[in-house]
Amino acid sequence: MSSIKACIFDLDGVIVDTVPAHYIAWKTIANELGIPFDKTQNEQLKGVSRIKSMKKILALGNVEMPEEEIKALTKKKNKIYVEIISKMTPADILPGVEDFLLTLEANNIPKAIGSASRNTPTILKCVGLTNRFDAIVDGNVVSNSKPDPEVFLKGAELLGASPADCVVLEDAISGVKAAKAGGMKCIGVGKPEILKQADLVIPDMTQLTLEKIQNL
Repeated sequence: MSSIKACIFDLDGVIVDTVPAHYIAWKTIANELGIPFDKTQNEQLKGVSRIKSMKKILALGNVEMPEEEIKALTKKKNKIYVEIISKMTPADILPGVEDFLLTLEANNIPKAIGSASRNTPTILKCVGLTNRFDAIVDGNVVSNSKPDPEVFLKGAELLGASPADCVVLEDAISGVKAAKAGGMKCIGVGKPEILKQADLVIPDMTQLTLEKIQNL
């Protein structure tokens, strides 16, 4: 039996599905630059910072530009993205999430959000989950993006739990690597072939039980 005492959730792809919003926003920018960009390439940007994502897209078109222009494009992308996510509602919470939050609450297991997204507060407010987490760590309070474990280590610290006692729920390989680098257990939400470094992989949150976490 494991000693899991706290849960840390990634936001995008675990609590809500923001991938379509990211895709529309990045696709808009790529189209303006004349760079071919599809959903498969968008998947490669999961868990990656805005600047790094922009540079990856520019590399697809062999386009080079000054850092200031890159920053301006990421701001433009974020504006498009925020307009989309600002229309989110509780109906956008992924299946299984609310049931599992209730299970954790019934068993007095503290929980945190650990996301690289600086739009985390906006999303949580729109879907009505702001007050359901004991701690929220996002891109506004950490300086290193995943696979650096900073966001998860900060979450553990705020929950008063040691990393070894935490389990991270992640849908991106960069997040899985971050959790493992931080000395935590990790449950991947998605495809086993992509998230094979996780301790356990489930297809979606409806398949998660407290027993599965305690058996890690």
